[in-house]
Amino acid sequence: MTSVKAYAAQNATAPVAPWTFERRDPGPFDVQFDILYCGVCHSDLHQIRDEWGNSIFPMVPGHEIVGRVTKVGDKVTKFKAGDLAAVGCLVDSCRHCGNCKDGLEQYCENGSSGTYNSYEQDKKTPTYGGYSSMIVTDEKFVLKVSDKLPLANVAPLLCAGITTYSPLRHWKIGKGHKVAVIGLGGLGHMAVKFAASFGAEVTMLSTSPKKEADARALGAHKFVLTSDPAQLKPVRNYFDFIVDTVSAPHDYNMVQSLLRTNGVQICVGVPPTPLELYGFSLIGNRRSIAGSMIGGIPETQEMLDYCAEHNIVSDVEVIDIDYVNEAYERMLKGDVRYRFVIDMATLK
Repeated sequence: MTSVKAYAAQNATAPVAPWTFERRDPGPFDVQFDILYCGVCHSDLHQIRDEWGNSIFPMVPGHEIVGRVTKVGDKVTKFKAGDLAAVGCLVDSCRHCGNCKDGLEQYCENGSSGTYNSYEQDKKTPTYGGYSSMIVTDEKFVLKVSDKLPLANVAPLLCAGITTYSPLRHWKIGKGHKVAVIGLGGLGHMAVKFAASFGAEVTMLSTSPKKEADARALGAHKFVLTSDPAQLKPVRNYFDFIVDTVSAPHDYNMVQSLLRTNGVQICVGVPPTPLELYGFSLIGNRRSIAGSMIGGIPETQEMLDYCAEHNIVSDVEVIDIDYVNEAYERMLKGDVRYRFVIDMATLK
């Protein structure tokens, strides 16, 4: 076992603060790497505050992790010491159910192991995440990272990136499609970048007129202020797909009204309360509402390779780890463009 420095939440009302815990030594199939950068995801805040009701304390958050390999087990074939590596939202799964065999480990029928606030496959050993100095993970759940891109900007791809890339690929969204994105935050800015890169016509839907310039700079072709009925009118029954990244309560019936016949609202944000949706919002034009999570390991690697080829990264603000509690408060106010990333060299 190796002693590891970290920041952790001890309970649902405590700030994250310095903590030390033990990581296992690398086994035959394990990759150990020093963490260089870790993104700050909105789900980190949900989980340290137990807002989803499943929190395991003490909790070391962080599932947008990039670093450099220091050790590998003698059965490891894909990595060697000195390589760049990454870990996203998963560190294991059952590996034998139908979904795992299909590369959909995020939907493991027997329960995948999250990078933090979860349990290893023994169902009793807690997992601890990337707000820490190093990590040890089976190579099947470690991802290759290109040296062509700035590592701090790569880190959020491991969650915000794949969470938006996966549904766009699943629904084969591209040239000829009219796509809207709701919410210009960590998820939304990546949805705009990917959808535009795939050739779709992209519209940003926002309650804030201040977001228009940024949305267009990120690749959006159009901007609609949803609080203005005059701007909403031309886009009624207009979109093939709407990627809904908002994690706050909002009007799903209004969103549905913007979809054309057979249109799909794809929800990747998780509001804290049950949604209210009238049946007529769906049946009138055979519209659908669907959900999507992260991608599996093969798709996440595909996404990282695509980003390296097309020079796509997240827009980030790099912070010291002792600033993370302030970063949470700013994140709640939408005061970040568009993802905080912790420089783990500041963990002393």
